Amino acid sequence: MPKSVLYTDPKIKGIAKILRKNSSLGEILLWKELRSKQMLGYDFKRKKSIDKYIVDFYCAALNLAIEIDGVSHVTDDNYRYDRERDAKLGKIDVHFLRFKDSAIQNDMKSVLVEIEMWIKEQKMVSPKK
Repeated sequence: MPKSVLYTDPKIKGIAKILRKNSSLGEILLWKELRSKQMLGYDFKRKKSIDKYIVDFYCAALNLAIEIDGVSHVTDDNYRYDRERDAKLGKIDVHFLRFKDSAIQNDMKSVLVEIEMWIKEQKMVSPKK
């Protein structure tokens, strides 16, 4: 599957950099498992800006965004923002996996298995050439 080229609003890149420096515990823990192509050889980026949005983790080869929902995602405004972002990016074929911050902290193995299963299912649907 070829890498997708997605537009990034230049103003958002600076915000993404700030967010990378202020990651939640769940983000830090999951990043330790995704970085350096540890997840089945796929390259993930942290706090990736796409269009006018920022996703927690993104793999261009899979067009996959992984979001970690912590306490900040409980408010109506954040919930609406997440849904708007997911819908807009979904129109350009970005797929989302969502995990609760507490699931990452308490059951990392299950989170990693779910990510691996999603990747393997995608490879069966549209194998790499």
